[in-house]
Amino acid sequence: HSALATCSFLNLQPKDTALLCMPLQYVGGKMVVVRSIVAQLNLVYVTPSSTPLSTIKTPTTFAAMTPMQVNASLKDPKEKNTLTQIKHLIIGGASIDDSLGKELSVFPNAVWSTYGMTETLSHIALRRLSGPQASDWYIPFKGINVSASKENTLTIEAPLICEETLKTNDIVEFNDKGHFRIRGRKDNVVNSGGIKIQIEEVEKTLQKSIPEPFIITSIPNKELGEALVMLIENPSQDYSELCKKNLPQYWSPKHILSIDKLPLTESLKVDRINAKKIAEKINFNKNK
Repeated sequence: HSALATCSFLNLQPKDTALLCMPLQYVGGKMVVVRSIVAQLNLVYVTPSSTPLSTIKTPTTFAAMTPMQVNASLKDPKEKNTLTQIKHLIIGGASIDDSLGKELSVFPNAVWSTYGMTETLSHIALRRLSGPQASDWYIPFKGINVSASKENTLTIEAPLICEETLKTNDIVEFNDKGHFRIRGRKDNVVNSGGIKIQIEEVEKTLQKSIPEPFIITSIPNKELGEALVMLIENPSQDYSELCKKNLPQYWSPKHILSIDKLPLTESLKVDRINAKKIAEKINFNKNK
């Protein structure tokens, strides 16, 4: 049912081609295979890597990639050309920052950001990233009911896919069409001096001005309860003043800490748990 929902939404037809370029031990990879079976797509597969299009000579009709793979493919002219010719490109597994979104917005074919989780067997909604239909709002598939809990987090009912109602930690906002967008995760809200700050919103604001990879996290603070911290990969300059200039009052990181590499999970998402531990350790060592 999950596979059919995606294929129906994208109007994929028998004999269309689908690219498998993600590891099969994860749901994202498995679902490319399942979609190919149920929709009678011709499956093209390559060894998972950061540059999966390097050996592809003919663009496929459909492909599912991570933001890391898309970013790496954009750096090579031939791979970028192949990427632009994929009729339906879905991107998931991690957030899509503003710079990547801007580059994808001019693509001639359909590029989509996915929303879903393991329990929903891949995504339950897509939002358009390219062309005049580009939007911040996710469109739920038919048969999927989404709503907001009392804590304003997204609740999902997908009876054909999952028997249980799924309660997420994602803080949600709806428009009058029933489409939704995610402001951040409930567990990523930092209470600093009584001000509740959604760290994803801080990151999104700063991504427009800071080229190096970074993450916003927090550490315990006697005065504030929690203090915002930026972990950034080998910064080319001191970004303290830029943060103060571009962020609302009280949102600026109290500490900006340089590291060699941001911690990642096995599925190549930023590891927020380890980032928090690293920030606490670095700050502790600095204050010894």
